[in-house]
Amino acid sequence: MSIIIKGGTVVTAEGERRADVRIEGELVAEVGPELSSAGARVIDASGAYVMPGGIDPHTHMQLPFMGTVASEDFFTGTSAAAAGGTTTIIDFVIPDPNERILSAYKKWRGWAEKSAADYSLHVAITWWDQSVSDDMGELARDHGVNSFKHFMAYKNAIMADDEILVSSFMRAKELGALCTVHAENGELVYRLQREVFERGITGPEGHPMARPPEVEGEAANRAIRIAEVLGVPIYVVHTSCIDALEAITRAKLEGQRVFGEVLSQHLVIDDSVYRNPDWNHAAHHVMSPPFRPREHQAALWKGLQSGMLQTTATDHCCFCTPQKQAGLDDFRKIPNGTNGVEDRMGVLWHHGVRTGRLTPSEFVAVTSTNTAKIFNMFPRKGTIEAGSDADIVVWDPNKSRTISAKTHHQNIDFNIYEGMTVIGNAAVTLSRGRVLWENDRLTTEKGWGKYVSRPCFASYWESQKRRNEAAAQGPVARTLPARAT
Repeated sequence: MSIIIKGGTVVTAEGERRADVRIEGELVAEVGPELSSAGARVIDASGAYVMPGGIDPHTHMQLPFMGTVASEDFFTGTSAAAAGGTTTIIDFVIPDPNERILSAYKKWRGWAEKSAADYSLHVAITWWDQSVSDDMGELARDHGVNSFKHFMAYKNAIMADDEILVSSFMRAKELGALCTVHAENGELVYRLQREVFERGITGPEGHPMARPPEVEGEAANRAIRIAEVLGVPIYVVHTSCIDALEAITRAKLEGQRVFGEVLSQHLVIDDSVYRNPDWNHAAHHVMSPPFRPREHQAALWKGLQSGMLQTTATDHCCFCTPQKQAGLDDFRKIPNGTNGVEDRMGVLWHHGVRTGRLTPSEFVAVTSTNTAKIFNMFPRKGTIEAGSDADIVVWDPNKSRTISAKTHHQNIDFNIYEGMTVIGNAAVTLSRGRVLWENDRLTTEKGWGKYVSRPCFASYWESQKRRNEAAAQGPVARTLPARAT
């Protein structure tokens, strides 16, 4: 049966217009005024916005980490995402040191088969030898993986040192893939953690003390400079501070191809949470990078408004209270991670659009379209046009919700936004034409979600190479500067 979404204002990253949307099967068939609803199911969008479903480019479902496993699996996590208007996630394959990255990818694909909405996978590079290089090639060629993650933190575990960064960045360039980095200086964090703990500071307040903004800024600048020398594009995840934002801004203004991501949490929560006298409350905010003083939030909003930061994410990685209590006597042992996949869109609308920081079209860009373009899913994802997947959220700008762990759909006993009232929320969420959320009720099904293959950008980089070669044969030999390739 056809579905007609009728009477709403269709919003894309390019603009907004009054139009109806007709869905046939899993695809958008037509967008236009006064479409016939004969024989179709009608979804009334009067007074609402009709937007592309959100894409969260940074989640960790059922992640094995720090001696435990994240409480959210791919079914519960994608279901919660749908309740908040997000229809696609990009999760992370994180191989153990010396584990074949192709084997890890296949393991994650198995876990993700239960997804209720669409998903894709970044693959982390946690060690290096020829097998890693070979597997990167197979993942890019045969499995639609066009992004590789590098943790510059977590020494003695999954940290990528400079040798790994350079080797992996060079291989990614050959493949036309995108390098992403978790930017924190792992050696500094390791030493600062030990120093803080030895001073007798064992509670959650020690976490931000051991990871000050400078360690993020240094790592972001180092990774960006390595990418500049090698001529490879780079994406900096969860930018949380002025120091890292300045490194991104400097590089972008010099013409380097750098992308920046910010978490909705870092835009609205400050570091006072670590000084809460309730240990459990403070511990539930332990994530890396940590929450920052308020001046960093103001700067991050400006980075998002100015386009220096292009995407918003959650780093959704849930650990329940008993799991967090593994670090009762040592903040270094508190599993890092917070919730957010259900709340990102509402928080950003309330604090972004309703305050005038973002227009509705800018909201769509930073919650969906930019991610789709950067990771090569556009126009299948990230827009509403004929032929695109029917991933759509009917957004009620006046719908109020008070966020609480008692009522959310995320599989965790705490919510970092507890008590926050947000105005503007998902009324109906559709994934490839299937209604997953309506009338405040989930109707998700295990296995409905499909894996989204993301081809590499090899054709683009090859075209740049050919342009350079052609220019070199002209009257004046020249090449494009490294940062422009």
